Amino acid sequence: MINSKYGTDSIRAPVLALDLGSKRVGVAVSDSLSISINRLDAIQRTNWKQLLRDVEKLALRLDAQTLVIGLPLKLNGSLGDSALATRQTALKFARSLRLPVYLQDERLSSAEAEANLRAAGVRPEEIGKRVDSEAAALILRDFLGSDQQRMLVSPHLSE
Repeated sequence: MINSKYGTDSIRAPVLALDLGSKRVGVAVSDSLSISINRLDAIQRTNWKQLLRDVEKLALRLDAQTLVIGLPLKLNGSLGDSALATRQTALKFARSLRLPVYLQDERLSSAEAEANLRAAGVRPEEIGKRVDSEAAALILRDFLGSDQQRMLVSPHLSE
C-alpha cells in the first residue's frame, strides 16, 4: 500500500494537510509556492463519506494539488492501531481523489501543537478547538521541509 519515495518526486502545491483525529480532523494548507502555511478550521469527523465530501470540497476550493496526512507512528517508529487505521484512510483517499496522497511521520505533533498554542498565549478553553489544525500545520511544515519522512500512497497497491 505504501510506496516510500525519498527525494525523487516534486511536490505540487498548494498542499493540503490533514491531522486525522477520532472526533476532528485538523486542516492546514500551503500557498502555491509552498512558502507559507495557513491553519484552517478543523473538520468534524462523523463518517467516511462525509469526511471524503468535506475534503473534496476543500481541495477544490483551495485548488490543492497534493494531500498529506499525518501518520501517528509510535515513538519507536513502529505502526500501532492508530497508524494502521490512518494508512487505511489514506488508501481510501488515494483511491477516491485525483490527488497524490502522502503520509508524513507525525510523532509528537499534537504535543508540539499544544505547546505552541500555550506559548502563543492561547486561552486554555481555545486550545482544544485549535490544536488539530495547529498539528496539521506542523505536519505540513515537516512535509515541505524534508522529504526523508514522505511516503507516497499508491491507490494501485493492495491493502
